[in-house]
Amino acid sequence: MHSPEVLLENSDAVYDYYQRHQQNRWQALASYAVLARRFRPRVAFAEGAEQRLKALVRGGRPVIFAINHLSTSDPYTVAATAWRSPLRRRIGRMRVLAKDELFVDPEQRRKVDMMGGIPVFRGKDHGIRAVNAAGQRMMDVCAQRLAAGDHLAIFPEGTCNDVDPATVQSVGSGIGHIAFRAAKLDAPPALVALAMSYGPRPDPKVEPTAAEVVSARFYFRDPVLELPQRPADIARTVKDELQLAVDAAVASY
Repeated sequence: MHSPEVLLENSDAVYDYYQRHQQNRWQALASYAVLARRFRPRVAFAEGAEQRLKALVRGGRPVIFAINHLSTSDPYTVAATAWRSPLRRRIGRMRVLAKDELFVDPEQRRKVDMMGGIPVFRGKDHGIRAVNAAGQRMMDVCAQRLAAGDHLAIFPEGTCNDVDPATVQSVGSGIGHIAFRAAKLDAPPALVALAMSYGPRPDPKVEPTAAEVVSARFYFRDPVLELPQRPADIARTVKDELQLAVDAAVASY
């Protein structure tokens, strides 16, 4: 399958490609394992959440994981956490939304593709009107991947939180539209909020230190099995769940 250049003006071909793209599961497993050895996140769960997440993963229902976003190191620590959690068995069927600039360099794109990346053309980079059609297609592709049995990881804040790591920033309605469209395809996803903390940081604009990244704290909320029907209400649920997860991650650091 031809791999098209990830450009906004080429978005139809881009999403045709990522609608069908399949990861190499063995390469993905090996890469996640390497990251888990390099980064050693401490993983905690709400009471009973680990067992319920295991049952959810075994049952084959699609899941959207909503994750707070603190630094450029997040994709690596999240991958390490996936390896050290019940998500390990879904590696190779995990899709991750990632900004389009990460797909420009060929070597970096190879790695992002292997990790399950789906490009997002952000309004802050290209203009809201310019990305509207591409955004609609991206949400359709994500819903179709969920309906096909993939899981989906999203940083719903859309950008790194350099204001207050303890407070979830604005959550757009995109995640709600993805869940809504998946439900229309008879694949209503569950929601799991997953929060990270790199510890107290006097200046959130400064990237966490290597030591802070290696010892990141992650906290899984209990799965939400029934989501509201309206995309905007889903987005509000995501923000509320993620804030509760962030509170727990920060408190337990």
